[in-house]
Amino acid sequence: MSKKTILITGVSRGLGRALTEKFIALGHTVIGCGRDPKAIAALKKQYGPPHRFDAVDVADDAQVKHWAEVVLADHDPPDLLLNNAALINRLAPLWEVPQAEFDVLIDVNIKGVANVIRHFVPAMVARKHGVICNFSSGWGRSTDAFVAPYCASKWAMEGLTQALAQELPKGMAAIPLSPGIINTEMLQSCFGTDVAAYPTAEQWAEDAVPWLLKLGPKDNGQSLTVGD
Repeated sequence: MSKKTILITGVSRGLGRALTEKFIALGHTVIGCGRDPKAIAALKKQYGPPHRFDAVDVADDAQVKHWAEVVLADHDPPDLLLNNAALINRLAPLWEVPQAEFDVLIDVNIKGVANVIRHFVPAMVARKHGVICNFSSGWGRSTDAFVAPYCASKWAMEGLTQALAQELPKGMAAIPLSPGIINTEMLQSCFGTDVAAYPTAEQWAEDAVPWLLKLGPKDNGQSLTVGD
């Protein structure tokens, strides 16, 4: 398999970190960002060039714009763009979710995805090449009590991505992607030890990365779950 340039948001922990490590182990180049400067510094120390890691808040359009400019000056446009960064609300009825908590979730989970698309996808479109995976969720296709803000953001990913898929030139793909149920800190915040039966992020990445690398134009606009 040819070596690819993979761009991943939210590499500080969880799925993003596990994906990063597996893609690099297979010889691909990873460009990543996260909000935790210490985690980014650790990734920089562990993985040098041609990989690149930057502390970026995807909810800040100016930060994403600058990040895209410096990345695209030194690297080819991504072959695979994984909009993974996301937050989940503390479990509560919708009317008890504070405005500030709701706002930051929407800023990261929806606006952050749009910001990354705004500043990286034009270079991909110019080449008419590349796959964009916007991470959705089972809660982007169904609902549950006490996670209304998160559900709203992931349902938005389904609509945003399917519309984007209709705007891309032939040879590209945009896919709303559910990773499935994984034992991450995010899910632990909802269900505690009940998630222990599910695979860890690292276990999930073993199968997810080869699967992701096979995505292409044939998958454009399809709502997929890893492993489908």
